Amino acid sequence: MSEKNLQSEFLKGIWQENPVFVAVLGLCPSLAVTNSCINGLAMGAATFFVLVCSSILVSALKSVIPKPVRISMYVLIIATFVTIVDFSLAAWLPDIHKALGAFIALIVVNCLILGRQEAFASKNPVGLSIADAMGMALGFTLALTLIGGIREILGNGSLLGFSLFGPHFEPWVIMVLPPGGFFTLGGLLMVFQYWKDRKQARLRAEQNREPLVKGPMVV
Repeated sequence: MSEKNLQSEFLKGIWQENPVFVAVLGLCPSLAVTNSCINGLAMGAATFFVLVCSSILVSALKSVIPKPVRISMYVLIIATFVTIVDFSLAAWLPDIHKALGAFIALIVVNCLILGRQEAFASKNPVGLSIADAMGMALGFTLALTLIGGIREILGNGSLLGFSLFGPHFEPWVIMVLPPGGFFTLGGLLMVFQYWKDRKQARLRAEQNREPLVKGPMVV
């Protein structure tokens, strides 16, 4: 397990395989709780903790978990860490816990978390599993924070509760309502798809270039 492999597994989840903007996973919390930047950041942090901790445990126990019941075991492990997050937020950050509501408990069925256990953590050593989980969770957190930030700026004229445009700004109320989540996510998906198409076009252009061949002239 080289440093290059760890770095590659970490970085892929942030950009190349971003769970929300590329893999299009975990859209329920991405749309439901991102009416403000702080809510998106809090949900991302909760998901980060659950994904990293469950990946460590699944990777460490992969040789002793029976295959016929592996999904049930993964769900049980994930639910344990979700319960820790739920109780911790209720005790220390009750306002955020109330704002996130049932979506904290729904982390258990987030396809991103369960998918990483089945596709990666259960097949790789602990070090790589941690790198993969941290990258995916950070990418998910950045996506939710970006969506929440855009919706809060346009819908309230503020960011993290601080006013940006003064009293004369007319808020786009629709941006903090459910349709605003769809509009914001759709716009960001268009941007990522445009970037992906541009990158693929550049790669095709480079592959189609004929290299200059130097050699003796044939008469």
